Amino acid sequence: MARAVTHAVEVLAAAAQTSLRLVAFAAMSAALLFCSDAQAQAWREYRYAGFAVRFPVAPVIESRTYATAEGTTVDARIYSARQDGALYRVTVADLSGSRVNEDQAMSEAIGQIAASGEVVVDVPHRVNRVFGRQLSIVGHDGSRSAIALFYRNRRLFLVEGTILPTHGDFMSSDGVRFQQSLRFILNNARGDFLCELRRAPRNLVDVAR
Repeated sequence: MARAVTHAVEVLAAAAQTSLRLVAFAAMSAALLFCSDAQAQAWREYRYAGFAVRFPVAPVIESRTYATAEGTTVDARIYSARQDGALYRVTVADLSGSRVNEDQAMSEAIGQIAASGEVVVDVPHRVNRVFGRQLSIVGHDGSRSAIALFYRNRRLFLVEGTILPTHGDFMSSDGVRFQQSLRFILNNARGDFLCELRRAPRNLVDVAR
């Protein structure tokens, strides 16, 4: 009888400990989910001429030049933001006045990217109906970059989400989140509408540039 009572007490104690662990796990999961949702809400989509992308803070827009494969320079616009040890940047180079074709532009850009570190991923990529490349780079400086590269309407699009060595979480997914947020503004209104249906609700800043 005493043995049975002892066994029952042990079972109840084990069940109580399991329940406490489940409650603690549920609370931790809820906290992580809340933090994730809060972080996601902080990201806003900025819409520009022909494309849109999400930034965690308002980007700085600069006019620069871009060196082409034929040795000339073309006009480029850079949209960038820094936050918490991460760099988010979109470079749009206007190749309309250049003789560089798509293959040359893409190959040259990939070569420049590869020179900055070790290429661990290099695969085909597509956004809407535009095909390009998706790369992951571990930089010589210890950074980690998620990169997308596209050629559309005689413009080269280079999207870089870089987690710098100074970031507190080297495994942060924010670089990939930025790289994956790019979308092109389609000329076909119906196609753009269908694309919108597949996307989650988002904060939006429409910038005419």
